[in-house]
Amino acid sequence: MDEETMKAVAEQLMTADMVTVGGQSVRVRKTSRHRLKTAHFTMGGREYEAIEQNPEKPSRWGKLAAEGHRVVQFRDVESNKYVGAVVDGKVTKYGG
Repeated sequence: MDEETMKAVAEQLMTADMVTVGGQSVRVRKTSRHRLKTAHFTMGGREYEAIEQNPEKPSRWGKLAAEGHRVVQFRDVESNKYVGAVVDGKVTKYGG
């Protein structure tokens, strides 16, 4: 997953009702429990989920969200592993 796509998806997730990736548009939904924004999309043949960070979590990401930063986590749906995060337009990738 490239950084420019991650930035674009994070911005769209936080500000719009739709996320467009590679010509594909998907609706931004809200989780049932915490009402966090989320969107599933496909890129490079893999399915990902972009998820607004829960500000109630004690993690460093949760603390940033509680301070008012825009934090979006990215999860690979097949492996169920988080692959990165975007905080106010700055990308952090996890792993190798």
